Amino acid sequence: MNKNAFISVISHEKKEENRGSVEFQVFCFTTKIRRLTSHLKLHKKDYSSQRGLRKILGKRQRLLVYLSKKNRIRYKELISQLNIRELKTR
Repeated sequence: MNKNAFISVISHEKKEENRGSVEFQVFCFTTKIRRLTSHLKLHKKDYSSQRGLRKILGKRQRLLVYLSKKNRIRYKELISQLNIRELKTR
């Protein structure tokens, strides 16, 4: 299953579910991050978008830290589904 098909499946599943859940918020941030990175490949000097990207990355990281502390199984599933790297342990 390619990424776009997976993303559409998640978005349709999550529309009926709780939009405030950590998984849905991380999913939304991930789609924004992917969209901004493709934008920044074309517009390398768009510093406002770079700043926005860094803010969204920080928000997603904080949510992932929260999820990894609360429920490690859900965290592992989300990481594998969205195909993003695992957090560094300190």
